[in-house]
Amino acid sequence: MSHHLDTPLAWQNGRLYIDDLYVFPGDHSTVLVMDVNSTITGPDVQPGFHPEARYEFKVHLDRDEFEAMTYRVSFGAAGADGRQHIRLHYLTGAEAREDTAEGTLLVEGRTGEQAVTDDTRIWAGRIADPFYIDLSLLSLVDDAVHKGTAVDWSAWRPAAAKNSFAGTTVESIVLEISHEHPLLHAGARTKVWCTTKLATDSGGWRQINRAGHPMMWPIFWPDDTDFANPASQRHPSADFAADGKYIGDLVTAAVSACGTSTQPHGYGQTVAAVLLPDVLSYVIGTPAAYGFAARNGRTLADNAPEVMLSLVLNTGVDSGLRPAVAERQRRPEFPFVVPA
Repeated sequence: MSHHLDTPLAWQNGRLYIDDLYVFPGDHSTVLVMDVNSTITGPDVQPGFHPEARYEFKVHLDRDEFEAMTYRVSFGAAGADGRQHIRLHYLTGAEAREDTAEGTLLVEGRTGEQAVTDDTRIWAGRIADPFYIDLSLLSLVDDAVHKGTAVDWSAWRPAAAKNSFAGTTVESIVLEISHEHPLLHAGARTKVWCTTKLATDSGGWRQINRAGHPMMWPIFWPDDTDFANPASQRHPSADFAADGKYIGDLVTAAVSACGTSTQPHGYGQTVAAVLLPDVLSYVIGTPAAYGFAARNGRTLADNAPEVMLSLVLNTGVDSGLRPAVAERQRRPEFPFVVPA
Protein backbone atom coordinates (compact mmCIF):
# COMPACT_ATOMS: atom_id res chain seq x y z
CA MET A 1 0.00 0.00 0.00
CA SER A 2 2.31 2.60 -1.29
CA HIS A 3 2.48 6.08 -2.66
CA HIS A 4 4.96 8.48 -4.17
CA LEU A 5 7.36 9.99 -1.73
CA ASP A 6 5.55 13.00 -0.36
CA THR A 7 6.00 12.29 3.37
CA PRO A 8 8.82 13.09 5.81
CA LEU A 9 9.62 9.44 6.52
CA ALA A 10 9.76 8.54 2.84
CA TRP A 11 11.96 11.55 2.16
CA GLN A 12 14.45 10.28 4.72
CA ASN A 13 14.76 6.86 3.10
CA GLY A 14 12.82 6.67 -0.14
CA ARG A 15 14.85 3.65 -1.22
CA LEU A 16 12.46 1.51 0.85
CA TYR A 17 9.19 3.07 -0.29
CA ILE A 18 7.41 1.81 -3.39
CA ASP A 19 5.97 4.30 -5.85
CA ASP A 20 4.37 2.00 -8.43
CA LEU A 21 3.86 -1.57 -9.56
CA TYR A 22 3.25 -2.46 -13.22
CA VAL A 23 2.40 -5.85 -14.78
CA PHE A 24 2.05 -6.18 -18.56
CA PRO A 25 2.99 -8.43 -21.50
CA GLY A 26 6.34 -8.26 -23.24
CA ASP A 27 7.45 -10.31 -26.24
CA HIS A 28 6.06 -13.78 -25.33
CA SER A 29 6.75 -12.79 -21.75
CA THR A 30 5.40 -11.11 -18.64
CA VAL A 31 6.97 -7.91 -17.37
CA LEU A 32 6.97 -6.84 -13.71
CA VAL A 33 8.14 -3.34 -12.79
CA MET A 34 8.67 -1.92 -9.29
CA ASP A 35 9.55 1.77 -8.84
CA VAL A 36 10.97 3.26 -5.63
CA ASN A 37 12.84 6.34 -4.40
CA SER A 38 11.14 9.19 -6.27
CA THR A 39 12.61 12.69 -6.51
CA ILE A 40 9.12 14.18 -6.09
CA THR A 41 10.24 15.40 -2.64
CA GLY A 42 13.24 17.20 -4.17
CA PRO A 43 16.43 16.43 -6.05
CA ASP A 44 18.51 15.41 -3.03
CA VAL A 45 17.25 11.86 -2.51
CA GLN A 46 19.84 9.26 -1.63
CA PRO A 47 20.52 7.52 -4.97
CA GLY A 48 20.32 3.82 -5.66
CA PHE A 49 18.76 0.85 -3.87
CA HIS A 50 19.20 0.02 -0.19
CA PRO A 51 22.06 -2.50 0.16
CA GLU A 52 20.51 -4.07 3.28
CA ALA A 53 17.05 -4.48 1.79
CA ARG A 54 15.15 -6.99 -0.30
CA TYR A 55 12.86 -6.00 -3.13
CA GLU A 56 10.38 -8.79 -3.82
CA PHE A 57 7.77 -9.51 -6.50
CA LYS A 58 5.08 -11.86 -5.15
CA VAL A 59 2.99 -13.93 -7.56
CA HIS A 60 -0.16 -15.85 -6.59
CA LEU A 61 -1.69 -18.41 -8.94
CA ASP A 62 -5.41 -18.29 -9.73
CA ARG A 63 -7.32 -17.68 -6.48
CA ASP A 64 -4.59 -18.83 -4.11
CA GLU A 65 -4.50 -16.87 -0.87
CA PHE A 66 -0.71 -17.01 -0.63
CA GLU A 67 2.06 -16.50 -3.12
CA ALA A 68 3.34 -19.46 -5.14
CA MET A 69 6.45 -17.60 -6.35
CA THR A 70 8.73 -14.87 -5.08
CA TYR A 71 11.33 -13.10 -7.19
CA ARG A 72 13.75 -11.56 -4.68
CA VAL A 73 16.11 -8.80 -5.78
CA SER A 74 18.99 -7.59 -3.62
CA PHE A 75 21.73 -5.05 -4.18
CA GLY A 76 25.30 -4.49 -3.05
CA ALA A 77 26.80 -1.21 -1.93
CA ALA A 78 27.38 1.37 -4.64
CA GLY A 79 30.82 1.38 -6.23
CA ALA A 80 32.91 4.38 -7.19
CA ASP A 81 30.86 4.68 -10.39
CA GLY A 82 27.59 4.61 -8.45
CA ARG A 83 26.58 1.21 -9.79
CA GLN A 84 25.44 -1.65 -7.59
CA HIS A 85 25.72 -5.42 -7.83
CA ILE A 86 22.35 -7.17 -8.40
CA ARG A 87 21.32 -10.66 -7.32
CA LEU A 88 18.01 -12.23 -8.38
CA HIS A 89 16.73 -15.24 -6.42
CA TYR A 90 13.67 -17.33 -7.22
CA LEU A 91 11.61 -19.01 -4.51
CA THR A 92 8.64 -21.28 -5.08
CA GLY A 93 6.16 -23.33 -3.09
CA ALA A 94 6.31 -22.90 0.69
CA GLU A 95 9.69 -21.16 0.38
CA ALA A 96 8.03 -18.27 -1.46
CA ARG A 97 6.52 -17.19 1.87
CA GLU A 98 9.61 -17.71 4.02
CA ASP A 99 12.10 -14.93 4.72
CA THR A 100 14.58 -17.53 5.96
CA ALA A 101 14.54 -19.47 2.68
CA GLU A 102 17.43 -18.75 0.31
CA GLY A 103 15.81 -19.89 -2.93
CA THR A 104 17.68 -20.36 -6.20
CA LEU A 105 20.09 -17.76 -7.51
CA LEU A 106 18.97 -17.10 -11.08
CA VAL A 107 21.31 -14.37 -12.23
CA GLU A 108 23.71 -11.66 -11.11
CA GLY A 109 24.54 -8.36 -12.74
CA ARG A 110 24.96 -4.63 -12.21
CA THR A 111 22.59 -1.71 -12.22
CA GLY A 112 22.29 -0.01 -15.59
CA GLU A 113 22.90 -3.29 -17.44
CA GLN A 114 20.56 -6.14 -18.28
CA ALA A 115 21.31 -9.57 -16.89
CA VAL A 116 19.87 -12.65 -18.61
CA THR A 117 19.24 -16.28 -17.68
CA ASP A 118 17.28 -19.04 -19.46
CA ASP A 119 13.74 -17.64 -19.12
CA THR A 120 14.32 -14.43 -17.16
CA ARG A 121 16.07 -11.11 -17.55
CA ILE A 122 16.39 -8.15 -15.22
CA TRP A 123 17.39 -4.51 -15.41
CA ALA A 124 17.56 -1.97 -12.60
CA GLY A 125 18.52 1.69 -12.43
CA ARG A 126 17.27 5.27 -12.24
CA ILE A 127 14.66 6.22 -14.82
CA ALA A 128 12.37 9.04 -15.87
CA ASP A 129 9.14 8.42 -13.94
CA PRO A 130 6.26 7.39 -16.29
CA PHE A 131 3.62 8.13 -13.63
CA TYR A 132 1.43 11.17 -14.26
CA ILE A 133 -1.17 13.13 -12.29
CA ASP A 134 -1.92 16.72 -11.30
CA LEU A 135 -1.66 16.56 -7.51
CA SER A 136 -4.13 19.40 -7.06
CA LEU A 137 -6.84 17.03 -8.35
CA LEU A 138 -5.83 14.40 -5.79
CA SER A 139 -6.11 17.02 -3.03
CA LEU A 140 -9.68 17.86 -4.04
CA VAL A 141 -10.78 14.23 -3.96
CA ASP A 142 -8.88 13.44 -0.77
CA ASP A 143 -10.55 16.31 1.03
CA ALA A 144 -14.01 15.06 0.04
CA VAL A 145 -13.31 11.40 0.83
CA HIS A 146 -11.97 12.09 4.30
CA LYS A 147 -14.60 14.66 5.24
CA GLY A 148 -17.47 12.74 3.66
CA THR A 149 -18.46 15.76 1.60
CA ALA A 150 -19.12 16.46 -2.06
CA VAL A 151 -16.11 17.39 -4.16
CA ASP A 152 -15.75 21.12 -4.74
CA TRP A 153 -14.98 21.22 -8.46
CA SER A 154 -15.19 25.01 -8.77
CA ALA A 155 -11.43 25.53 -8.96
CA TRP A 156 -10.65 22.46 -11.08
CA ARG A 157 -9.90 23.07 -14.76
CA PRO A 158 -8.97 19.83 -16.57
CA ALA A 159 -7.70 21.79 -19.56
CA ALA A 160 -5.14 23.49 -17.30
CA ALA A 161 -3.92 20.26 -15.68
CA LYS A 162 -0.16 19.78 -15.41
CA ASN A 163 1.77 16.62 -14.69
CA SER A 164 3.20 17.10 -11.19
CA PHE A 165 5.74 14.34 -11.88
CA ALA A 166 7.21 15.85 -15.03
CA GLY A 167 10.99 15.84 -14.74
CA THR A 168 11.07 13.52 -11.71
CA THR A 169 12.96 10.23 -11.56
CA VAL A 170 12.69 6.94 -9.69
CA GLU A 171 14.77 3.84 -9.16
CA SER A 172 13.21 1.00 -11.16
CA ILE A 173 13.48 -2.80 -11.18
CA VAL A 174 12.29 -4.42 -14.42
CA LEU A 175 11.86 -8.19 -14.46
CA GLU A 176 10.83 -10.06 -17.61
CA ILE A 177 9.75 -13.72 -17.43
CA SER A 178 9.29 -15.86 -20.54
CA HIS A 179 6.03 -17.71 -21.23
CA GLU A 180 8.25 -20.81 -21.26
CA HIS A 181 8.18 -20.65 -17.46
CA PRO A 182 6.25 -23.74 -16.27
CA LEU A 183 3.91 -21.73 -14.01
CA LEU A 184 3.73 -18.38 -15.79
CA HIS A 185 2.62 -19.70 -19.17
CA ALA A 186 0.06 -18.00 -21.37
CA GLY A 187 -3.41 -18.28 -19.85
CA ALA A 188 -2.27 -18.60 -16.24
CA ARG A 189 -4.32 -16.44 -13.87
CA THR A 190 -2.17 -14.53 -11.41
CA LYS A 191 -2.30 -11.94 -8.67
CA VAL A 192 0.81 -9.83 -8.17
CA TRP A 193 2.10 -7.52 -5.46
CA CYS A 194 5.51 -6.32 -4.40
CA THR A 195 7.23 -5.48 -1.15
CA THR A 196 10.39 -4.08 0.38
CA LYS A 197 11.98 -5.71 3.42
CA LEU A 198 14.84 -4.56 5.61
CA ALA A 199 17.28 -6.66 7.62
CA THR A 200 16.75 -6.38 11.39
CA ASP A 201 19.37 -6.32 14.13
CA SER A 202 18.17 -9.75 15.26
CA GLY A 203 18.94 -11.33 11.91
CA GLY A 204 15.40 -11.41 10.56
CA TRP A 205 13.52 -9.30 8.03
CA ARG A 206 10.88 -6.61 8.51
CA GLN A 207 8.41 -5.74 5.77
CA ILE A 208 8.59 -1.98 5.22
CA ASN A 209 6.23 -1.26 2.35
CA ARG A 210 4.07 -3.03 -0.23
CA ALA A 211 2.13 -2.21 -3.37
CA GLY A 212 -0.64 -3.66 -5.50
CA HIS A 213 -3.32 -1.30 -6.81
CA PRO A 214 -2.15 2.22 -7.61
CA MET A 215 -3.09 5.21 -5.42
CA MET A 216 -4.18 3.22 -2.37
CA TRP A 217 -2.21 5.10 0.26
CA PRO A 218 -2.77 8.66 -1.01
CA ILE A 219 -6.53 8.08 -1.30
CA PHE A 220 -7.23 6.13 1.88
CA TRP A 221 -4.35 6.99 4.25
CA PRO A 222 -3.07 10.41 3.06
CA ASP A 223 -2.46 11.74 6.58
CA ASP A 224 -0.36 8.78 7.72
CA THR A 225 2.95 10.45 6.93
CA ASP A 226 4.91 7.96 9.08
CA PHE A 227 3.37 4.81 7.57
CA ALA A 228 2.23 3.89 11.07
CA ASN A 229 -0.83 2.02 9.78
CA PRO A 230 -0.16 -1.74 9.78
CA ALA A 231 -1.49 -1.99 6.21
CA SER A 232 2.03 -1.61 4.85
CA GLN A 233 3.41 -4.42 6.98
CA ARG A 234 0.73 -7.07 6.65
CA HIS A 235 0.10 -9.77 4.04
CA PRO A 236 -2.67 -9.10 1.47
CA SER A 237 -4.64 -12.09 2.79
CA ALA A 238 -5.48 -10.01 5.88
CA ASP A 239 -6.55 -6.89 3.97
CA PHE A 240 -10.31 -7.24 3.79
CA ALA A 241 -10.79 -8.32 7.41
CA ALA A 242 -8.61 -5.43 8.58
CA ASP A 243 -9.71 -2.59 6.31
CA GLY A 244 -12.74 -3.67 4.29
CA LYS A 245 -15.13 -1.75 6.54
CA TYR A 246 -12.84 1.29 6.77
CA ILE A 247 -12.50 1.67 2.99
CA GLY A 248 -16.14 0.78 2.41
CA ASP A 249 -17.28 3.44 4.89
CA LEU A 250 -15.08 6.14 3.31
CA VAL A 251 -16.44 5.40 -0.15
CA THR A 252 -20.00 5.18 1.18
CA ALA A 253 -19.80 8.66 2.70
CA ALA A 254 -18.18 10.14 -0.42
CA VAL A 255 -20.71 8.80 -2.93
CA SER A 256 -23.57 9.64 -0.60
CA ALA A 257 -22.41 13.26 -0.39
CA CYS A 258 -21.80 13.40 -4.14
CA GLY A 259 -25.17 11.83 -4.90
CA THR A 260 -23.63 9.33 -7.31
CA SER A 261 -25.30 6.23 -5.89
CA THR A 262 -28.80 5.45 -4.64
CA GLN A 263 -27.31 2.67 -2.52
CA PRO A 264 -24.10 4.21 -1.19
CA HIS A 265 -23.42 1.55 1.44
CA GLY A 266 -23.68 -1.26 -1.07
CA TYR A 267 -21.45 0.63 -3.48
CA GLY A 268 -18.87 1.29 -0.78
CA GLN A 269 -18.70 -2.38 0.15
CA THR A 270 -18.40 -3.33 -3.53
CA VAL A 271 -15.42 -1.01 -3.98
CA ALA A 272 -13.76 -2.43 -0.88
CA ALA A 273 -14.19 -5.94 -2.30
CA VAL A 274 -12.70 -4.82 -5.63
CA LEU A 275 -9.62 -3.24 -4.05
CA LEU A 276 -8.94 -5.78 -1.31
CA PRO A 277 -6.83 -7.81 -1.15
CA ASP A 278 -4.50 -5.15 -2.54
CA VAL A 279 -3.04 -7.07 -5.47
CA LEU A 280 -2.99 -6.67 -9.25
CA SER A 281 -4.81 -9.43 -11.12
CA TYR A 282 -3.36 -10.39 -14.49
CA VAL A 283 -3.98 -13.21 -16.99
CA ILE A 284 -0.61 -14.13 -18.49
CA GLY A 285 -0.33 -13.47 -22.22
CA THR A 286 -3.32 -11.14 -22.47
CA PRO A 287 -3.34 -7.38 -23.11
CA ALA A 288 -2.86 -5.45 -19.88
CA ALA A 289 -4.98 -2.43 -18.97
CA TYR A 290 -5.87 -0.67 -15.76
CA GLY A 291 -9.01 0.95 -17.10
CA PHE A 292 -12.71 1.55 -16.70
CA ALA A 293 -13.88 -1.59 -18.50
CA ALA A 294 -11.48 -3.92 -16.70
CA ARG A 295 -8.39 -4.07 -14.53
CA ASN A 296 -5.98 -6.64 -15.89
CA GLY A 297 -2.43 -5.81 -14.89
CA ARG A 298 -1.23 -2.26 -15.45
CA THR A 299 0.83 -0.74 -18.26
CA LEU A 300 3.22 2.19 -18.03
CA ALA A 301 0.77 4.29 -20.06
CA ASP A 302 -2.44 3.59 -18.11
CA ASN A 303 -4.12 6.61 -16.54
CA ALA A 304 -4.51 4.76 -13.26
CA PRO A 305 -5.16 7.86 -11.11
CA GLU A 306 -8.17 8.79 -13.25
CA VAL A 307 -9.53 5.25 -12.94
CA MET A 308 -9.06 5.08 -9.17
CA LEU A 309 -10.56 8.50 -8.45
CA SER A 310 -13.56 7.70 -10.66
CA LEU A 311 -14.03 4.35 -8.91
CA VAL A 312 -14.00 5.92 -5.46
CA LEU A 313 -16.50 8.65 -6.39
CA ASN A 314 -18.66 6.48 -8.70
CA THR A 315 -18.52 9.12 -11.39
CA GLY A 316 -16.20 9.99 -14.23
CA VAL A 317 -13.29 12.17 -13.11
CA ASP A 318 -11.41 13.99 -15.86
CA SER A 319 -7.75 14.19 -14.84
CA GLY A 320 -7.04 16.54 -17.73
CA LEU A 321 -4.05 14.39 -18.69
CA ARG A 322 -3.67 11.71 -21.34
CA PRO A 323 -1.02 9.00 -21.82
CA ALA A 324 0.81 11.17 -24.35
CA VAL A 325 1.90 13.49 -21.53
CA ALA A 326 4.46 10.89 -20.44
CA GLU A 327 5.13 9.08 -23.72
CA ARG A 328 8.84 9.97 -23.59
CA GLN A 329 9.10 8.15 -20.27
CA ARG A 330 8.41 4.72 -21.76
CA ARG A 331 9.52 2.65 -24.75
CA PRO A 332 8.26 -0.49 -26.49
CA GLU A 333 11.30 -2.74 -25.96
CA PHE A 334 13.11 -4.07 -22.89
CA PRO A 335 13.56 -2.61 -20.34
CA PHE A 336 10.49 -0.58 -21.41
CA VAL A 337 11.52 2.32 -19.16
CA VAL A 338 13.82 5.24 -20.06
CA PRO A 339 17.07 5.51 -18.07
CA ALA A 340 17.56 8.93 -16.54
